[in-house]
Amino acid sequence: MSKLTRSPAWQALKAHHTAIEPVHMRQMFQDDPARFDRFSLRLGNLLFDYSKNRINGETIKLLVALAGQAELPACIGRMFGGERINFTERRAVLHTALRNCSGHPVYVGGMTRCAQATGAGMPPPRLLPQTAGCAITSDLASVVGSPSRMASSSTSNVSEADGKDVMPDVRRVLGLMRRFSDAVRNGQHVGYTGKPISDIVNIGIGGSDLGPLMACEALRPYASPKLRAHFVSNVDGTHLAETLKKLDAETTLFIVSSKTFTTQETLTNACSARAWLVGKLGDEQAVAKHFAAVSTNLKATGEFGINPDNVFEFWDWVGGRYSLWSAIGLPIALYIGMDRFEELLGGAYAMDEHFRSAPPERNMPVLLGLLGVWYGNFFGAGSNAVLPYDQYLHRFPAYLQQLEMESNGKRVDRDGNAVDYDTGMVVWGEPGTNGQHAFYQLIHQGTRMIPADFLAPLHSQNPGGEHHSILLANCFAQTEALMLGKTAGEARAELIAQGLHGEALEALLPHKVFPGNRPTNTLLFDKLDPHTLGMLIALYEHKVFVQGVVWNINSFDQWGVELGKQLAGKILPELCGAAAVSGHDASTNGLIGHLSGHAP
Repeated sequence: MSKLTRSPAWQALKAHHTAIEPVHMRQMFQDDPARFDRFSLRLGNLLFDYSKNRINGETIKLLVALAGQAELPACIGRMFGGERINFTERRAVLHTALRNCSGHPVYVGGMTRCAQATGAGMPPPRLLPQTAGCAITSDLASVVGSPSRMASSSTSNVSEADGKDVMPDVRRVLGLMRRFSDAVRNGQHVGYTGKPISDIVNIGIGGSDLGPLMACEALRPYASPKLRAHFVSNVDGTHLAETLKKLDAETTLFIVSSKTFTTQETLTNACSARAWLVGKLGDEQAVAKHFAAVSTNLKATGEFGINPDNVFEFWDWVGGRYSLWSAIGLPIALYIGMDRFEELLGGAYAMDEHFRSAPPERNMPVLLGLLGVWYGNFFGAGSNAVLPYDQYLHRFPAYLQQLEMESNGKRVDRDGNAVDYDTGMVVWGEPGTNGQHAFYQLIHQGTRMIPADFLAPLHSQNPGGEHHSILLANCFAQTEALMLGKTAGEARAELIAQGLHGEALEALLPHKVFPGNRPTNTLLFDKLDPHTLGMLIALYEHKVFVQGVVWNINSFDQWGVELGKQLAGKILPELCGAAAVSGHDASTNGLIGHLSGHAP
């Protein structure tokens, strides 16, 4: 047994699971009429209802003890304090600095007010009004500074030195984003032929695609009516080709997002987009007007033909899946405007302040993370469904797939020892009510427990008719049905009322029984605006952190994606005939040989 699984807190939860596992949530609600009040939290306009979980007060007490055993409060302080907690890459984890609205410095490897303490005794969080932006770039002239754009100390991918305050660079880049996005949106920045920009194409992959794409889709009601946003990520040429079919080269702006400007898929797509643009406009000089980049490699972006004034940096303490708050969010700022982008930052900051200051038993990210540990490690649940009842959030489950599965899909702990407990879950989902007509059958009557998160706005961005009432009725009904189920007695009475008797009734009866006792969380918010979206994203970011701390793993590296890249680098020249096929297993050799036999 590992240190974690033999620990007192783990063993206490294991014993508690044995006692609570047979208890049905129906009985829990009958025994405690105030259960909703006891097991729900509010932060701003966000309501977190976790009462439909297989828990009682003792469960929460024991889960909080597990977090305390893992020294979660101290770990939160170390992250906010800029310590290099991503130890395998010797990097700090400071995506929270990108939305730091406090005015306080944040030091790499140093102490800030956020690192000095967490939990009880901390000052109350300074929450922003629901419509407030982050106001990080209030003094644009002082933020932007010299026209050289990038400070000389920040033009490479070298780790920041300990003791450096990152906030001046954060403010400077946000100011540059504001200047550029304003220029595009007001028609000051035009294409090579003098026409205003109508289409933005983001070229990136992973966090450089999933975050901006999800946010732009979620905030579509706030977009400029003069701009359309497109996203190209897949190296499959079809993705780019189908996107370009819809575009006019004279009015299209491409954003290439690659920190080192060497990511294979991104650069392949960028080069093809460049060739398309030059072919349409007939001049290499057009590239400078129609391409921007998010990168630290000024040499490579310059060779590509991108104007240095249109290159935006970010830093090695920003992980890809946590990067939409940085210049990677430039497509968002262009699409919805920088004021709205700062509202997004403000929502995340509000959740950050809550996370670092609220006691664990009243802390949304802590509770959400610990409930995942409860089901994954003690009930054996292997997946978590995320079910947004808002069409604008249709890419949110895909975004969370990378956030959670790339972060916590680890098999060794911080000491390099193989773990003897499950880490991470498979995250999946689709919007309601579509999912109800697709996969909810498995959640209701399947053999696997699948904890599910339901997200819904109280007010629609598109009110009219009964659409939203029907949507919310279905959302609330699904969580109730998953909790209650339907007993054999209830099913029998229902069938009798329908006129069924005898053998026909007995044959159908087992199929009409629902076990219930299926856990769900419900997150309700007034309306999906930028501030609320920022809160939701940060909530799940911190949930992932909580689970990584409990499981004693590094949530911020992703070595598991490297092996396939390395092998692809060897296979590519073999497919192109530039190298002999060698060193592979019989299957891979056969696949390569099959392709060569079908060369065009």
